[in-house]
Amino acid sequence: MLTKSLKFLNDYYQALNSEGQDVMQGLTQTPKSLPPKYFYDDRGSELFEQICELPEYYPTRTEALILQQYADEIAQMTGACELVELGSGSSTKTLFLLDAYQKLTNYCRYIPVDVSRGIVESTVVKLQQKYPAFFIQGLIGTYEQALAKLESTFAASRMIFFLGSSLGNFNAQECNMFLKQIAKTLQVGDYFLLGIDLQKPKEILEPAYNDSQGVTAAFNLNMLSHLNWRFQGNFDLNLFTHQAIYNQADAQIEMYLHCQKSHRVSLEALNLEVSFVDGESILTEISRKFDLANMQQQLEIHGLKTLNTWTDPQQWFGLILCQA
Repeated sequence: MLTKSLKFLNDYYQALNSEGQDVMQGLTQTPKSLPPKYFYDDRGSELFEQICELPEYYPTRTEALILQQYADEIAQMTGACELVELGSGSSTKTLFLLDAYQKLTNYCRYIPVDVSRGIVESTVVKLQQKYPAFFIQGLIGTYEQALAKLESTFAASRMIFFLGSSLGNFNAQECNMFLKQIAKTLQVGDYFLLGIDLQKPKEILEPAYNDSQGVTAAFNLNMLSHLNWRFQGNFDLNLFTHQAIYNQADAQIEMYLHCQKSHRVSLEALNLEVSFVDGESILTEISRKFDLANMQQQLEIHGLKTLNTWTDPQQWFGLILCQA
């Protein structure tokens, strides 16, 4: 039963190996950087689920409260439709939406998309038990692969949703390309639900990415473990430390791994050797913080008309429902 509920997109793991070119490019440029997609092996996904429970990490619980309050309203606005979630993780917040759509219809198709096979498998099993009348099929791959490979829906309409402010991990150019692909994938009348982290003081933002328990540090360092097993590398995690800072000028969190000692690293599968000097840094992630009105204008440029927005009382996080 489970194997029929999972679908690999272009053999993701083989594709990831071929995409090691982005690792080579990032580690041989100055300053060094790595794509955030390499956070998410199975261990990385587990650590991110732990991050979402941390007291300092406000985005998950704030977005969850918005969904808990307004999921029924969202479902009423779209009516019964196929649901496709990009970067679904454990789909914990999604339960509010699934419960809301269950009130509208006995049958719903939900497609969670994630790069981690382990977390997609466990999520599908859990949700099949909770919603036995729903059709649930996990897609294992990247956002780009999922959007390119989505099959036609038999439902009256489809809603693609992208929660957790994961859009913030894209720079401005990547964000524009992503929204362009969303608009291309949707048919006229389909919906797009987007969660974005809103701009706020540094004193709130930096602790959310430098938690006192060190979970975010472990998550950041796990990227090097992922590269080790994926590309036969020999990164020594003890030679790097984690730090996240808020870049006020660009309105973005920047997450770094700082080298503590000059040394060399090899990635045999990529035929790559990289030198690090004491104090050198690798940028592993940006997390942009958005202005709600500006984002609506950007969505409009791509033919995605805002139907409604919802925020929390502190205006820390926003949800935008658009229609193509």
